[in-house]
Formats: sequence, structure tokens, C-alpha cells
Amino acid sequence: MGLVNTLSRRLAVPVLALSMGVALAASAATPRPAAPATPAKEAPGASFKDRCVASDGADPRSAPDFRITPAAPTSAALPAAERAPRMDLLEMVRTAIRRSNSVGAARVLAEAAAFDIDEARAARLPQASVSGLLGGVDAGAPNTVSTRGGQFQAGVNVSAPLYDGGRTRDLTDWRTHLADAARLGELSAQEQVALQTVSLALERSRYNVESQVYEQYAHKMGCLVEALQVVVSVDHGRASELVQAQKTQQQAQLSYDQSLSQKHLSELRLQRFIGDTLPPIEGISTVMLDTPSLPDLITLASRSAEIQALDSQASALDSYVRAILDGQKPQLGVLMSATKSGGAGSNRSVSAGLTVSWQLFNAANSYTTSSARKRAEAARLQREDALEARKSRMAEVYEQAQHSMDRAHAIVEILHNSDLVRNFTLQQWQQLGRRSLFDVMAAEGDHYNMRVQYVDALYDTQQSNAMLWSLGLGLAIHLE
Repeated sequence: MGLVNTLSRRLAVPVLALSMGVALAASAATPRPAAPATPAKEAPGASFKDRCVASDGADPRSAPDFRITPAAPTSAALPAAERAPRMDLLEMVRTAIRRSNSVGAARVLAEAAAFDIDEARAARLPQASVSGLLGGVDAGAPNTVSTRGGQFQAGVNVSAPLYDGGRTRDLTDWRTHLADAARLGELSAQEQVALQTVSLALERSRYNVESQVYEQYAHKMGCLVEALQVVVSVDHGRASELVQAQKTQQQAQLSYDQSLSQKHLSELRLQRFIGDTLPPIEGISTVMLDTPSLPDLITLASRSAEIQALDSQASALDSYVRAILDGQKPQLGVLMSATKSGGAGSNRSVSAGLTVSWQLFNAANSYTTSSARKRAEAARLQREDALEARKSRMAEVYEQAQHSMDRAHAIVEILHNSDLVRNFTLQQWQQLGRRSLFDVMAAEGDHYNMRVQYVDALYDTQQSNAMLWSLGLGLAIHLE
């Protein structure tokens, strides 16, 4: 039974009874009838009834079921009513990613890492250089003619590697793995922005619904105030009850204002991500009610961008170790050089051949190799720790989501009983003596407090679900 209908039916009787009692008392004290006073007392009751009927909403009759869905994306089509708010939320996520400076910085770093790959690959290509000299020369030897005067020289050198023991290949692999880590870092940055955007959108919707509940509570207290104003007009001894009802109404109004303020703060934070134009708020309250399967999430944990980035970093260090070892192998190349001198001592020369170099001993290489291997081992340990932490976080958040939904179901049952309690309390108060106004306001306050707790339970479930989808393959994939 709704709060409005209950109050309008229950309170109209005592107001009219009190008015009639005053009219009877006045008739006993004086021979002149007090009939004109009766319509004046009934008018406020009528307006009070009309206002209360339009001021309250229905209590939830049931909570949504705790739905477990596959963590991997499916091709099942959604109803149009569910798809529209989901697309609004997805568009918010895409806009936030497109506007994010942190995502932009991660993207630029990934692009820079891609150029590093090209640089490493270019080491296989031939290299050419030119040189020049302009100056003087003074050269001579016994029994020869001395050469003295100005001279200029020009030269061209062309070289190309033939065999480097696989060093260029391993350096390219090193840069490739680092580029993969940078690209996955961009995906991680996108997921962080997506989660923040969805969380703020849900908080905005939460405070919007809570403000509606507090508004109904304030209107209900307003109905009590109007009723008591009619009562106090004929029974001044009950003025303290009117003051108490007005105080409770002011408290409900304060809670309503605080909810609106929190909603506006959420909107301001959301505007930082998606701009000044905010999408409609309707329908978002049911978008994230599906909970991904925990076993599926555990299976997909190693496929997350964060874990794959750590894998790439460990692989990069392995490639770097191999590149160091390759540098200790023989290096074979080809070299062609041509020089031309003019002026004093004019001459020219052309040479070509194979070059061979082999590093026989370098004490620093062993330390460099050991250091790189230790870093690779540390990266793998960090990867295992991050994976365990991610799986543990999944289990924790899954438990929170399940508990929040169970709490919502329990609160619905409590709300049914709370509605009965406040109706019985209101009825007994109308009988003038069996219950006080304080009992009525306490019952109403408990009821609306449970309604706010129900809203919190539903949105806590959705916040946990958003976190679970983010820990899996990502929120954007789920919303798509």
C-alpha cells in the first residue's frame, strides 16, 4: 500500500472528527449555532488529501534477481528498452576516452615505442657516409720531395652488416615487446577512464533516485504538518506535536537538498570526462545489474591488459639478455671506402673488403647480463603477484556484489513489514491515545530510511558489477 493513499484515508477521519467535536462543544456553551465554522475546517483537510495523493510513490515490491552471465561477450540481442540506456553509457565511455589526456599520453608513448622498433630493424640496412677536409699539409721524408701547401680531401664510406650473431634480431624483439607493453598500457589507461566514467554515471543516478525518496518523505511530513495545523487550530494543547512534525519535515528537506548537492557534484565530476552535455539519466539504474560469472573471470584474468603488459615486459628483458650475449659473438660486415685529395699532394684511393670483429673479453658484459636476467625474473614475479591480486580482487568484488543484491532482497521484505507497521501506527494515532505522533514519525522515518538503503544496495551491486567487468575483458566490451 502506498504512503500517499494510506495517509489521505487515515488522516481525513480525525481531522473531521476534531472539527465536529469543537463544533459540538461550541453548541453546548452558547445557543447560537457554529455551523459556519465546520466548512472552514473541512477545506484544509480536502486540500491536504489532494496534495498527499500526488506526492508519494510506490514501494518496491520485489528486488531484481541476482543474474550470473558469462564473462565473455555474447551475441544475444537486447530489448530496445534496455539497449538505449546501455548505448548512452557506452557513448559516455567513448567520449571520455576520446577526451582523456592520460589516454592521449599513453597513445603517444605507444606510437613512440613503435618508432623504436623501426629504429632497431634499420640496423640491418647498409649505411653510407661522406667526409671532407680543408686545410694544409706539410709532409716529407729523407731523399724525397716534400709536399707543402693547401689541400682538400673528400671521402665516401659504405658499410653493411653481414652477420651479427642475431643481435639485431634480438634487439628488434626487445623493442617489439616494449612496444606491446606500451600499447597495453594505453588499453589499461582507457579502462581506468571507462571505469571512472561508469562509476560517476551510476553515482549520479543513485543520488537522483535518493533525492526522489527524500522528496517524498518531505511531502509526507508536509501532509502531517497540514493535518496538525488543522488539529492545533481547534486544540492548542497539541502545538508541540506540530513543532515536532515541522522539525522532521525540515530534516527531510535537508536530506533532499544534500542528495541534490551530491548529484550535482557527480555531474560536475562527470563533465570533466565527457564535457558539459550530459546524457539522459533515465534507464541507467538497471544497466549494470548482470554479474559476470566468477569462474569465467578467473579464467580471463591472465588476458587482461595489465597482466599482458607485465608479460611483455618480462619477454622484453629476455630478448635484451640474448642481445647482450649476441654482441659477444663474431661480427662480420662489408666496407667500401673511397677518398680523393686535391691541392698539394693530390691523390686518390679506393678500398673494399670484409670486416671482422670479435670481442674476446669485456668484464662489464657479465654484470650487464646478470642484471638483465634479474630484472626479467623480477618482472615475472611481479606478473604472478599482480595476477594473484587480480583474482583475489575479483573474488572480493563478486562477494560484495552478491551480498549487496541479497541485502536488496532482504530490505524489500523489511519494507513490506515496515509499510504495515506505519499504517497500523497511523491508525492507532488517529484513535487519540493508543499511539503518539512521535511513534508515527518514527515509523515513517524508519520506512524511508529503508527505502534509501534499498537504493544503496542496488547501486552498490551495480558498482561492484562495473568493477568486475572492468577486471575482466573491459567495460566497453561488455556494453557493446
